[in-house]
Amino acid sequence: MLYIGVDLGTSAVKLLLMDGAGKILNIVSREYPISFPRPGWSEQDPADWLRETVAGIRELVEGFDRTQVAGIGVGGQMHGLVALDKDDRVLRPAILWNDGRTEDEVAYLNGVIGKEKLSRYTANIAFAGFTAPKLLWMRAHEPELFGKIEKIMLPKDYINYMLTGVHCTDASDASGMLLFDVENRRWSPEMMEICGVREDQLARVFESYETVGTLRPVMARELGLPAGVKVCAGAGDNAAAAVGTGTVGQGACNISLGTSGTIFISSERFGVDPHNALHAFAHADGNYHLMGCMLSAASCNKWWMDDIVGTTDYAGEQSSITDEKLGADHVFFLPYLMGERSPINDVQARGCFVGLSMDTSRPDMTQAVLEGVAFGIRDCLEVARSLGIDVKRSRICGGGAKSPLWRKIIANVCGLTLETIESEEGPGYGGAMLAAVACGEFASVAEAAARLVKVTGTVEPDPAIAARYEAQYQKYRRIYPALKDVFPALNG
Repeated sequence: MLYIGVDLGTSAVKLLLMDGAGKILNIVSREYPISFPRPGWSEQDPADWLRETVAGIRELVEGFDRTQVAGIGVGGQMHGLVALDKDDRVLRPAILWNDGRTEDEVAYLNGVIGKEKLSRYTANIAFAGFTAPKLLWMRAHEPELFGKIEKIMLPKDYINYMLTGVHCTDASDASGMLLFDVENRRWSPEMMEICGVREDQLARVFESYETVGTLRPVMARELGLPAGVKVCAGAGDNAAAAVGTGTVGQGACNISLGTSGTIFISSERFGVDPHNALHAFAHADGNYHLMGCMLSAASCNKWWMDDIVGTTDYAGEQSSITDEKLGADHVFFLPYLMGERSPINDVQARGCFVGLSMDTSRPDMTQAVLEGVAFGIRDCLEVARSLGIDVKRSRICGGGAKSPLWRKIIANVCGLTLETIESEEGPGYGGAMLAAVACGEFASVAEAAARLVKVTGTVEPDPAIAARYEAQYQKYRRIYPALKDVFPALNG
């Protein structure tokens, strides 16, 4: 049988076709626009997601036996607010995960409701990108539209709803809304009351590998697929990527270098970071995980290369950065181009270069960008280590992970053995694997991961480079505290 994995990203939807042995038969990517109507705002039209997903699936299965397609699994960007009215019309553009307009609402939730209560209700505190603050913002600034909300959903859940007609979500994605009681895997009555929403407006919660329904006849005809194709609940992109990299079970770790950057530590037991610097979420394998999330990771390098340097030759720009230069640069970069979530939770933070001098070169600044993201990941890893979590190895995925230099930098900055895997299609591959579990191809997510995910290479830390980076990291971690009070003034 064949399985379709969908990665509903921020800039594009990426789709793959996988057979029951885990072989990727085809990959399709289709871009859609993103809107920044005001500084710090970030929105998309859900109709663009649906249009490109439908067109992408049709292109994906062209030339294959469509009758063999058994299931679809969607992994998607988390936290975005999609609001529908009683006629299933989208009320406003979706407010995305990297939108920073909810500073006042976050301050209210963390300061007035209180972090201790939020953590007790949901296992997390409020961050600007989460869904609950967006609802409070909409209630305050768009009360007429807020009053018309019939269904509240996340980006990938909108796709699943349009495919099946079932208003559904999964536990991993729901965990990032600040409306979900993660430990007990149910909607939090306290948070619903705080946000002024009813449970019937929220979706039915499934495990990621459970079937939510089959294709509606109209969608089956449009896609050219059998009506009996199963659609599983899918997962938030980070949990889906973790499945796609085999990061399941106790203590497994994955670093993802996508538009955002994450460090994802899987656990069979529920646990909360007492300082709430890391997110405590449900995992797509039915268990739990801790996660640190940087708002800008590979997007920092894309900004630097595309918009500032003006080139798409990423490898060429990195070619002169040799081993003896690693950990020896005098330039530092704070990767806070969209503010930052983990571990500092500061929407006012901004990106900056520090240490520039007359002899600073373009490669020095390119190196600083790569190192700044690595130091940000290290910040999150240090929180996990402070909790007694001993991480020695990690899988690595995402567009940024295709750079051998960046992998080497991260391995040495973090002191981790990094494993690359055969498939670099994290969320899409994870979505296809979840669909295969839903269809009975595998008995569990753990079995699918063990059988399908293959390690193809490792990067070990070099003691000399790691020692230089240790000294550099100690300098880096002094920069943000020194500038923290400056950023609000810079932002007006």
